[in-house]
Amino acid sequence: MKYETYQKLKFGELCIKMGFMTQEQLEFALSKKEITQERLGNICVREGLIDEEQLAMIIAAQYYFSYVELDGIKDPELLKIVPFELMVRYQFIPYERDGKTLVIAMSEPMDFIKAVDALEVLIDMPVSIVIASERKIKEILKKMESDQNVLETVSDDMRLPLVKESDKGIETLTFEKVSSEESPIVRLVDSTILDAINKRASDIHLESSEQGIIIRYRIDGMLHQATEPVDIQHQSAIISRIKVMSELDISEKRIPQDGRFKLKARDRYIDFRVSILPTIYGEDAVIRILDRETLMPEKNSLSLDRMNLSSAELTKIRRMIHAPYGMFLVTGPTGSGKTTTLYTAVSEVNNPHEKIITIEDPVEYQLKGITQIQVNEKKGLTFAKGLRSILRHDPDKIMVGEIRDEETAQIALQSALTGHLVFTTVHANSSFEVINRFLHMGIEPYNLVAALNCIVAQRLIRVLCNCKEKIPSNKKADYLRGSGLDYDKYKDHDFYQEKELGCDLCKGSGYKGRRAIVEIIEMTDEMEEIFVEKGSVSALKRKAKETGTIFLRDAALELVLSGDTSITEANRVTFIEE
Repeated sequence: MKYETYQKLKFGELCIKMGFMTQEQLEFALSKKEITQERLGNICVREGLIDEEQLAMIIAAQYYFSYVELDGIKDPELLKIVPFELMVRYQFIPYERDGKTLVIAMSEPMDFIKAVDALEVLIDMPVSIVIASERKIKEILKKMESDQNVLETVSDDMRLPLVKESDKGIETLTFEKVSSEESPIVRLVDSTILDAINKRASDIHLESSEQGIIIRYRIDGMLHQATEPVDIQHQSAIISRIKVMSELDISEKRIPQDGRFKLKARDRYIDFRVSILPTIYGEDAVIRILDRETLMPEKNSLSLDRMNLSSAELTKIRRMIHAPYGMFLVTGPTGSGKTTTLYTAVSEVNNPHEKIITIEDPVEYQLKGITQIQVNEKKGLTFAKGLRSILRHDPDKIMVGEIRDEETAQIALQSALTGHLVFTTVHANSSFEVINRFLHMGIEPYNLVAALNCIVAQRLIRVLCNCKEKIPSNKKADYLRGSGLDYDKYKDHDFYQEKELGCDLCKGSGYKGRRAIVEIIEMTDEMEEIFVEKGSVSALKRKAKETGTIFLRDAALELVLSGDTSITEANRVTFIEE
């Protein structure tokens, strides 16, 4: 699509001429530019004066190029003639073939000459340019990166520097130091980790079996086999390599071991947690990937609005996180998105007039204007010791990554009772089981309910891809009754399920991404009384429902009824209620 060009006009003049901004808005942006010395376009986008597509239109007009709105790769055959490394280096994608000319889409015309020089020599054909938004180009490049199966093509430039923390600071251990006999195993482990990062996996499972070593990734909460089984004869060497990286005892093969390591991949540091478990076929390993870019790829994603919650739930959460003191507690099993919600909540209340300190294990995302501490148990810095020191630094708000023991629980509760707002998480299966967790830690019920502002139970539920299919009418009765739903009530409603083989967009899974469902229990005076008197769960649920709580099962079913997820996914994440 072509847009009119406006000769001899500056960026700001084009914004007004094209109807995207007013003169007052331009003057505001220019005043910001005087202070920050940033590019005017970046300021306008950040301040919400224009969006990224409008920025691309303006740049196209400014440099006499055409603007296009990207929606994926139009001609996949073009990917065979343009190296992916070149696309990443110069931030472009092949857009189309116009006769004998290759048309590429870029967001920054100033890089055009460098890209063209490299491309024309390589592919021996003329190259022209169209302008697209930087965000769309990066999204497409990221998807292309994840689609590449690096396990099939392991090359030397895929080597990941292993970072080791020592008394002298950070030491980088290069893989070149490894003996030549071990290099195939090192390459296998290295490429498996890189492939899992590219596919945005949360865990890598290496399982020994009769068939060999099965490598599986957990993506969006579900396990997927990565490759054909690896010969079992390599099992010992692979586990030994992981132990060496995690500084574990390679000679001990009879008891479980836990460790951690850090890698530098694609110019960012990624933490890994390792668990080794002896089985009848040998040792298995699970590697948890703590990739801050996967957790929150964009700064503006740190907003409660991006969680797609209902307006009533958003209002409740915002009221709780802006309370003057007390405890905002998020609970759920491992991998339910608790930490993401905490980061989002803390980012919403972050302002220059208050001091916020966090203690985490590990620090998964760096928040501007917030003091963050990472637990280091080897050096004696535990949650409890760090929290004691934090309180001497006069904080207004505190974030404790996780309450694991009685000492941490006692200090966190005392902080909430003495004027601090505390954000924290506890592992529990439901909101009401949190109380039992604290009681097992030796916490008095009265102190607990006095400190708690609310309990937010959370799960992550997969969202259906656009290739979803309607559940056939002849199967609807079994689906509904097996899920505890009234067939007569919903027999005329359309329900959807994942397509059996999926599509290219969802890589055959039928689902694309996940979203949070939450259950918010507000600690009203009536709820506090029932907790202190150790009332039944049914009594607690009745009172919570009276105060407007939407339970996890109901939140999941709302997504089923809206066609966003399937009944089977709702049943996987929440209990079926008769």
